[in-house]
Amino acid sequence: MDAQQITSALRAGARELGFASLGISRPQLETEGQRLQAWWERGHGADMDYMVKHGSKRYRPAELIPGTRSVISVSLPYWPEDADSMAALSDPQRAYIARYALGRDYHKLMRKRLARLAARLQELAAPRPVQARAFVDSAPVLEKPLAVQAGLGWMGKNTLIIHRQMGSAFFLGEIYTDLELPPDAPLSEHCGSCRACIDVCPTHALRAPYRLDARLCISYLTIESREDIPEALRPALGNRIFGCDDCQLICPWNRYARSSQEKDLQSRHGLHAARLQDLSYYTESDYRRISEGSALGRIGYEGFLRNVAVGLGNARPEEAIMKATWRLCEHSSAQVRRHARWAWGRLHAGHTHV
Repeated sequence: MDAQQITSALRAGARELGFASLGISRPQLETEGQRLQAWWERGHGADMDYMVKHGSKRYRPAELIPGTRSVISVSLPYWPEDADSMAALSDPQRAYIARYALGRDYHKLMRKRLARLAARLQELAAPRPVQARAFVDSAPVLEKPLAVQAGLGWMGKNTLIIHRQMGSAFFLGEIYTDLELPPDAPLSEHCGSCRACIDVCPTHALRAPYRLDARLCISYLTIESREDIPEALRPALGNRIFGCDDCQLICPWNRYARSSQEKDLQSRHGLHAARLQDLSYYTESDYRRISEGSALGRIGYEGFLRNVAVGLGNARPEEAIMKATWRLCEHSSAQVRRHARWAWGRLHAGHTHV
């Protein structure tokens, strides 16, 4: 088979595996590498030093995997069918969890399928031996710029990849290969003058189009950071206890996004409609049960209750909320206690006026 035939067969194989799209690039990421370094030097990367500690390997694929000539990028939609997102976000008594985390952890799901696609590539190229290495957030890879170069979408002002038919709610994965495959053309950008994502950001983390300050980002504060959430930012978190989807919910292109049909990506344990007061009573065993095999496991039990405590502080001061908050004020974790006592003070001040 020639390179074009291999590519056509790969696209068919990707569709069979449930991927929404597949694109190919011959990566030229020097400019993106410079932007990454400038972003880090401005301090906008917070303490996520893993973004830069691998140096040029992140933007020079052939340094990460010697011999790489082409990068195959794939996308997989994740928005659950029963997400009920706006209802959850607008109810301060409910907990909002980023919709990508309601189902099972996508890393294992995508990694297995990408491994099968990589094996398929090797079969198609036989008898020539071909290198094919799959990645899903498992190495220093600039997946979004690679997806742009492969024509899977354009870079939105919210720093997410947007596609006209799929919106922005999809996962990305890559295969690095030493096989030269015909590259796809990048898509044109269609954000225009729209700045809805910038204006809606609760903490103003989007400092400018395409410029995210992680230190202010709710996803960073509630997932990546292990420190106390700055008090000045806690009111803006509202009921968001794991990540944030605001810049996606407001994006006009997501009106056309389709929900995921993947069973493993649907909401589990009723988390799309969970109430803050109920989550506050979860034991560590309860937390392990709902987070097993899920992205929720990333923050740990203490981080989970830290975030729930902030959510309680932003809820309406009803009796059940007050009781749940007071209980966390006596938690064994000093961090949980600090956040719960902040919440209690905030609720108590509001409660006296009800």
